[in-house]
Order: sequence, then structure tokens, then C-alpha cells
Amino acid sequence: MTQTAVIAGVGPGLGASIARTFAANGCNVALFARSEDYIEALADDLPDSGDGLAVATDLQDVAAIESSFETVRDAYGSVDILVNHASAAAWKGLTDISLEEFETAWEVNARGAFICSREAIDDMLATGGGTIIFTGATSAVRSLGGTIGFTAAKFAARGMAMDIAQEFGPEGIHVAHVVLDGQIDTPDLQTGDPDRDPDTLLDPDSIAETYWHLVEQDDHSTQPFEVHLTNGPQNTEFM
Repeated sequence: MTQTAVIAGVGPGLGASIARTFAANGCNVALFARSEDYIEALADDLPDSGDGLAVATDLQDVAAIESSFETVRDAYGSVDILVNHASAAAWKGLTDISLEEFETAWEVNARGAFICSREAIDDMLATGGGTIIFTGATSAVRSLGGTIGFTAAKFAARGMAMDIAQEFGPEGIHVAHVVLDGQIDTPDLQTGDPDRDPDTLLDPDSIAETYWHLVEQDDHSTQPFEVHLTNGPQNTEFM
């Protein structure tokens, strides 16, 4: 049976790689992002083994998220896979960050993931299972200092992932949190610094394969909750 995946927060780099990998494995893939032109082009360019749907969505807008899930259901039916991938941050410390900047990080990273998860979970419960993956960062497990908005939001998202896993794991829903401990290779990095050693960067296509591996896990007794991916060379640690 064809699975429907929502990728909440899609841009060049890892978001695009996740979308292509999931489509290559036969999924219908709904792309949520504000950049409508980009996600429409990406949806048209996904592998033919899957189908793509661009849904322009502001992940700071609760009503817009709810409406976007209805659009996905109208097109494909129930949601089987959710990737909470959106991220926003002002790289500032306590005395430099504004309240608006702090709230933006929380609204996108934490509240957006909460609303997306709440929307997806009812579909998954009705069909007997599903997968929710949260994209985390180094700041989700240890503070780096001077990034208070991003750190607070990523800690919140990791806590939500833990709570959803505890509550709904027995119902057949696999929840995973992926800690990306390093910088991801993107087209911007390649053009901005052609001399950069690619071995110091995380390969988005390899990460996307790890995400798909998490979706494929069907043994509830051995499902990993947290996966750490580190740069150069990559090492995967299941915890």
C-alpha cells in the first residue's frame, strides 16, 4: 500500500533529499514550506515511483497547518509518515535576542511540530500505525551557549518527541528524534566555499536514507528512539 508522507519544512539540502528518498521508495510526498515556487518545482522533480504535492504553508500559522493537512488528505487520504523538519533561529544569546526572535524560534521549531504531530496522529491511530520523525540538532541535547532561542526550541521538540513516543508507541506509532551533530552539505555551502573539505560535512542523501530506515522499522521491540549523526566520517549511534 502506498504511504503518504508529510515533510514539514522543506528547502535545498536535507529537506529535498528526504522528499526524493521517500518518493523513490514509493511514497506520496506532501511538501510544506513558505517558498511556494521552490516546493512546486521540487514536487515536479521527484522520482516517478512516488508522487509530490506542494502545499504552501507558514509553519508559524496554526490554522494554515491544519488547512494544509486537509489538503493532503483530500489528495492522498490518511497521513502515514510525518517529518518535523522545520527550523528557525536567531543565533543570539540571552541579552541580545529580542522577544520576537525568541518566539519565532519556538513557534517554528516547537509549536509547529506540535500542531503537525497532533494532526498526523489521529490519522495514524485510525490506520493502526505510522512514523513521526523529528529533526534535531546538537543544541537539542547540549547547549552551545549564545543560541538561547534555538536551544530552547530544540530542547522542547526533543521533549515532545519523547512524550509522543511514550504515549503512542504501544499504539503502533514509531517516534524518532534525529540529532544532526554537524553541518549539512548544501548547494549554498558548495558555491560559497569551493575549497571546503566535503568530509567535514554531513551528506544529506545519506541522512535521508537513515530517515527512511527509521520508517521501515517494523519490530516494535527494537525501534530506535534517538539516532545521532556526526560529521566526517558519519557514525550512526542508536540509543
